[in-house]
Amino acid sequence: MEGQRHGVGLTGFASMPPTPRAHPSNRDLEALARIRDTLAGAPFALLTGAGLSTDSGIPDYRGPGSPPRTPMTYQEFVRDAANRQRYWARNHIGWSHLRHADPNQGHYAAAELERRGYLTGLITQNVDRLHEDAGSRKVIDLHGRYDQVICLGCGRTYSRRLLAGMLEELNPDFLKRAEETGLVEMAPDADSTVEDKVLIATFVVAVCPACGGTLKPDFVYFGENVPKDRVERSYAMVDEAAALVVAGSSLTVMSGLRFVRHAAKDGKPVVIINRGVTRGDDKATIKLEAGVSESLTWLAAELPPL
Repeated sequence: MEGQRHGVGLTGFASMPPTPRAHPSNRDLEALARIRDTLAGAPFALLTGAGLSTDSGIPDYRGPGSPPRTPMTYQEFVRDAANRQRYWARNHIGWSHLRHADPNQGHYAAAELERRGYLTGLITQNVDRLHEDAGSRKVIDLHGRYDQVICLGCGRTYSRRLLAGMLEELNPDFLKRAEETGLVEMAPDADSTVEDKVLIATFVVAVCPACGGTLKPDFVYFGENVPKDRVERSYAMVDEAAALVVAGSSLTVMSGLRFVRHAAKDGKPVVIINRGVTRGDDKATIKLEAGVSESLTWLAAELPPL
């Protein structure tokens, strides 16, 4: 990693050192013991969502206490230059902070479960790459990755770090001016909420260095479909597994819910760990409303050797 995260006056992204192992409450231990007994003895598939990364300081869309958010759709992004200007201005701020985020104990617990042979694979709806940073290897980034951008014209991909340098050259002192407004709040997926419309109107958007085309983050927007090959590989992970565990996802969008329905249809146990209601609750064999990171950490420590 590039080091610890540093808060620079923006709300929603205060610095937070790696957390020690948290202990589930007594209320949750009985359910965790049932989950442990259900999962013991055979590998399972793990599906993670934004609720896992909140302990790393990354906001989510739908968790308890999250403010209402209206993310930009793919159609809005491609059809309007002003929308792209607004998006990239906000993303430039969000990237400058998200790139310093560290994995939390839940990410490390997932990596430990894989190391011990307990995972057929890990499907994540998050684009933050924190699973990979924590050491997980069998990961499908279902919605893509925030550290790459793609040209919609020629299809070339570039690192987000390279684009950051381009945007810095085109917009000197923009981040400093954004901080000085005091009207910036961090949002999910390397986005931010910027209230200063005058500031946004000054932002210069970079284009593809090769063809001059439109650059877009290499993740799935609302209104886009998940690439077919990722979906098929994810189904294969679930098919290979004896059970499916969902950790930190509200399952609001079909991209994740489909795997819950698939596992349930095949008669496999479905375990859901999430604070709040999910769209998959009616398919859950066990539902635990508790902290995701501490629950995965407890399971990684308590599951017997395979």
